Amino acid sequence: MSPRRLPSLSSLRAFEAAARHESAKQAAQELSVTATAISHHIRGLEESLGVTLFVRKPRQLVLTRQGDELFRVLESAFDGIGEVVERLKTVPARQAATLSTTPAVAARWLLPWVCMLRDTYPDIDLRIHASHEPVALDGVTADLAIRYGDGHWPGLVAEKLFDNIFIPACSPHLALNDVAELPAQPLIHFRPQGVSIAPLDWAGWQRQAGVPDLDVGAGLVFSDETHAISAAVGGEGVALMSRPLIADELAEGRLVQPFGPELEGKPFYLVYPESRRNDPIILAIRDWVMQVPGGLCSTGG
Repeated sequence: MSPRRLPSLSSLRAFEAAARHESAKQAAQELSVTATAISHHIRGLEESLGVTLFVRKPRQLVLTRQGDELFRVLESAFDGIGEVVERLKTVPARQAATLSTTPAVAARWLLPWVCMLRDTYPDIDLRIHASHEPVALDGVTADLAIRYGDGHWPGLVAEKLFDNIFIPACSPHLALNDVAELPAQPLIHFRPQGVSIAPLDWAGWQRQAGVPDLDVGAGLVFSDETHAISAAVGGEGVALMSRPLIADELAEGRLVQPFGPELEGKPFYLVYPESRRNDPIILAIRDWVMQVPGGLCSTGG
């Protein structure tokens, strides 16, 4: 295909704007150039075509027959280009959303199901902020959060995900069956650093269990819940763990609950600003979280 032999785009744009406004001055204002530049482009175009495009009057440019013919073609072409450009600009770009939650919920409950979000909403980039401390849901630090609490946060929508039941858990290789055997085993503690509201601990469990000779201050201490779970799976002692977060280990027999009692902690909720209740990206993340296996939505609870 032979290349098109067209005048310069600058001269065509100058001519089309001048013809539309019937004024070199107004065309210059639209294109952010001088009126002299517009006149120069038009004269160059006329010379290259060998025709006169305008009848020049003192305060008006009047199209000749040849000028009108060219103007109609250019007007339609530039309108078409403008429509396509605007349509392309309105195509949604990739969107990012930040979900804040505890490290264990992120690693053990959400991450295995990120593929579900990616398959359903491929244009959303999920950012996970892992922390035990609540952060601002201001659209900068985070957009949504999974928090444990009483479900009442001013200005936030709170949707319950699952109950947070704490149980003693250990490797089956320890062969524990009776709570009276617990004092002879190392305890595994989870104590997140810099947290104002600590989760349930062995001291709280002891008060309910009534095991007087249990030293609740001794044992292994981890600031990361997943490390505490790994230590329990490895047979390093007995951990007090949130049952939903060790559901896989319990189902596979890598951890067992040798005895009670069970402690009821604060439930987990998905929370997001009331003002963004109908925000499409919030609704997309919400729909995904509510369908993650193990939550109330997926279990019918």
